[in-house]
Amino acid sequence: MNKRAFSAPGKALLVGGYLVLDPKYQSYVVALSSRMHSVVQFKESEQFKVKVLSAQFDNDTWEYLVEKDEQENFIPKEINGKNNPFVEKTIFNVLNYFKHASKDTKYDVSIEIFSDSGFHSKDESVTKSNDKKTFNFHKKTITKVPKTGLGSSACLVTVLTSALTSVYLGDEFDVKNESVLSLVHNLAQVAHCQAQGKVGSGFDVAAATFGSILYQRFSPDLINELPNIKEVKTDYSESLYKLGKDTNWNFTHKRIHLPKGLKLVMGDVKSGSETTKMVAKVKKWYQDNLPRSEEVYHKINQGNIKFIESLDTLNKTKDTTLIDQIDNKDIESDVLLEARAAIEQIRENFRIITKEGDVDVEPLVQTELLNNVLNQSGVLTAMIPGAGGYDAIAIIVTENCEIQKSNDEIFEKVTFLDLKQEDLGILEEHPDYYENLL
Repeated sequence: MNKRAFSAPGKALLVGGYLVLDPKYQSYVVALSSRMHSVVQFKESEQFKVKVLSAQFDNDTWEYLVEKDEQENFIPKEINGKNNPFVEKTIFNVLNYFKHASKDTKYDVSIEIFSDSGFHSKDESVTKSNDKKTFNFHKKTITKVPKTGLGSSACLVTVLTSALTSVYLGDEFDVKNESVLSLVHNLAQVAHCQAQGKVGSGFDVAAATFGSILYQRFSPDLINELPNIKEVKTDYSESLYKLGKDTNWNFTHKRIHLPKGLKLVMGDVKSGSETTKMVAKVKKWYQDNLPRSEEVYHKINQGNIKFIESLDTLNKTKDTTLIDQIDNKDIESDVLLEARAAIEQIRENFRIITKEGDVDVEPLVQTELLNNVLNQSGVLTAMIPGAGGYDAIAIIVTENCEIQKSNDEIFEKVTFLDLKQEDLGILEEHPDYYENLL
C-alpha cells in the first residue's frame, strides 16, 4: 500500500475580526505551530471504501461505502450510521472532483487523523509519544472534548483533502506547488462550508493551506452557486471541476511573517465564547445602526491597515534599537507607537460595538487584562483574536520576553499555550513518524 502523511496548522486572526466576512477588507492571519495530521494508505479495490480513524479520541472511526446516484455522482454513506459532516463533505467533494479523471477506478482508502495538543483541552488525557511526535489521547469521543478555538475543523478538512487528493494525483501532489495548494484550498473551502451549512469567511481554511497570510476573502457566490444535488438532478462534478480548476477565486493570500525579534504568545482565558451567536449579534447591530456602524467599521479598518503597514515597516527596518525599546518599556519609535495606536483604535471601536450591540467582543474583564498586559516589559501590543469574546488573548512580544513564566496575579486565569507563529501551511510529513506511539 502507498503511504503518505500531511499536516496543516491552526490559526489566529490577529486583526480583521468581523470585517473578514466582507471581500473589501484585509485581515492578518497567523498560522500556529499546533497542527492536524493525516496519514493515508490506499489500494485499488472492487468496492470504493474510505475509512477515517482518530485513535486519539476513543478510537473514533468513520467508515464510508461510496456509491453512485442516478446522475453518477459519488455519494459516501457511513455504514454504521455515524455522522461527521466535515469528513463526509470532504470525501464527497474530492471524489466527485476527480470522477472523470479516475474513470472507473475504485479505491480502498484508510486515513489516520492526529491532532496536536493545542486544539483541545488536555484534561483527562494521556500523553503518548515516539522519537518524533507527541499526542494526547482521550477516553472520550471528539465531540465531547472541549476545543480551544484554533480552527480544528478547518484543519481537519484541509488535511483530509490533502490526503484524498494525493491518492489521485500521486507524485504530482507536491505541497510546494502553488497550483496544488490552490486546488486543495478550493476543494477544502467547499467541503468546510457545506459541512457548516453556510459560507463563512474562509480565513481558517486559507491559513491551514497557505500558512501566515494577509487575507481578503473570495465571493460567497462561488460556493453558493454550486448545485444542490438533493434538489437538482445534475452532474455535480462538472460544476465542481470548473470551480476547483478553471475559476479565478479572486482572493488575497499574500504570505507574511512576524518581524525579526518578535514572537506571538497565545493565552487561553478558559471562559469560551459562542462565535456564531456573536457574529449574528454584530451583524444585527451593524444593520440597525447604519450609516454610523459603517463609520465604526471604517475606523476598525483604518486600524487594521495601520497595524499591517507597521509590521511591514518593521520587517524592512535595520534599526536594532527597536527591540530594546520594547524590552525596556521605553517605546519612542514612530513605527512602534503606530503599531500600538493601531491596535488601540481597533479595540476602542470594538468596545463601541460591545456596548451598543450587547455583544461581548471586548468585555470589560478582557479590557482590564489587555491593558495590564501592555504594561509588561517586552510587550509590543496585545489583542483578542478572531471574533473576540472571553476565550483567548494574543500578545506580540520580543524574542527575549518570557511573559509565559510571569507570576503576576493578572495572569491567574490565563493558561499560556505552547504555540508559536509558523510561516507555512500544508506540509508533507514522514509517514513513519506516526507509528509506535507509546
